[in-house]
Amino acid sequence: MTTLLSEATGSESALRRFLSGLPGVDQVGAEGRAATLATRSIKTTAKAYALDLAISMVDLTTLEGADTPGKVRALAAKALRPDPTDPSCPAAAAVCVYPDLAATARAVVGDRLHVASVAAAFPSGRSSLEVKLREVADATAAGADEIDMVIDRGAFLTGRVQQVFDEIVAVKQACGPAHLKVILETGELATYDNVRRASWLAMLAGADFIKTSTGKVQPAATLPVTMVMLEAVRDFRAATGRQVGVKPAGGFRSAKDAVRHLVVINEVAGPDWLDPDWFRIGASSLLNDLLLQRQKMATGAYSGPDYVSLD
Repeated sequence: MTTLLSEATGSESALRRFLSGLPGVDQVGAEGRAATLATRSIKTTAKAYALDLAISMVDLTTLEGADTPGKVRALAAKALRPDPTDPSCPAAAAVCVYPDLAATARAVVGDRLHVASVAAAFPSGRSSLEVKLREVADATAAGADEIDMVIDRGAFLTGRVQQVFDEIVAVKQACGPAHLKVILETGELATYDNVRRASWLAMLAGADFIKTSTGKVQPAATLPVTMVMLEAVRDFRAATGRQVGVKPAGGFRSAKDAVRHLVVINEVAGPDWLDPDWFRIGASSLLNDLLLQRQKMATGAYSGPDYVSLD
């Protein structure tokens, strides 16, 4: 790992050469493989396991300007007990909120769940480094143990990869013991090659997770993009020995979407990533469909619309 890091990050020119030297992504091949994997069918006990695993991977998220402490408290309570009628239902992985509401979420979940906070000029990523680091410090002081930062896409797309690298390094240092998820905003990166390069750039800079999207730009988390990122974390671990997680976010609507992603994880990265420590799903409405599908498997019938809460 030390050799790779020193070779790739010894200078800006070395970093550019390394990223440019990564194998290109065959767009047709990537989209074709993702489409094939999406047709895999999971039945009975395997499906029940997949639904519970997906629930345990959800970062239950609210990132709206109209968010209130009351809404965050309700969301955090739901993350702790997604189905109050069924104690066997797993908890979600985390609650994801803006920095000023991190303390509210932490007060509800205690040490039972993670509290993730977006920071560092989310969702644009465009501000001074001083402002970004102050926001990270505020979020961690309020109780966030995971920070979701977004890269400056303008810098990345114009070739200022050293600037992006240095900012991720600085934010990672400011996180202290908190984990850092680096959002690539793949919908603005235009090509799968850029997704692969941005993934490696973030991992080289110290990301604990790489994340597709802010949820504010479309397209957000597509299956081919997630597959490219899973290939990147797989190859990065093979090259360095360090495992990095993946978090697709935005665009998840149904349990079927979540299960498809679990299939892709298993086939592309391997079963080591089938764990909330290494794969998260950033979502808000998805959890309700997972609960409805779980209830359908248990009872044989869909519950009424009042079975799940409106978020």
